Amino acid sequence: MKRKRIMVIGPAGCGKTTLVNELNGVNLPPRRTPDLIYGKNTIDVPSSYLENAWMYKHIIAASQDASHLLLLVDQSDCKELYSPGFARVFRCPVIGVISKCDLNQENEDCCIRQLQKIGVLPPYYKISALHQIGIEMLKAELQKMTE
Repeated sequence: MKRKRIMVIGPAGCGKTTLVNELNGVNLPPRRTPDLIYGKNTIDVPSSYLENAWMYKHIIAASQDASHLLLLVDQSDCKELYSPGFARVFRCPVIGVISKCDLNQENEDCCIRQLQKIGVLPPYYKISALHQIGIEMLKAELQKMTE
């Protein structure tokens, strides 16, 4: 049986790769991800897969190897990139993550509405990799959920 990983999806620059590094316990510099990257504990989905709706089928197929999905929205730049109801196509649990929660705090409500619109149910986890806010709590919750 294949080992399940946590799939991380989000727009460009929202901190996906930094979060993936944290979840995998490595310290690599952030970089543009050109293709799906299977890490020790994660599947890092490039933002280009999300930006092009015709690539959704690849995200859905890869999600078969996921125990959970993390859908990230960037509080510093709350642009809507996900299609309405996007989270509902996945069979595994979908977790909403608000990244860069220390920036543009006036955008928090916009991020929550966006997660609701794409079909992610609360609770939503607020994180900032730069200031290590919420990362350990998210990791602990994921650990509990995967056991």
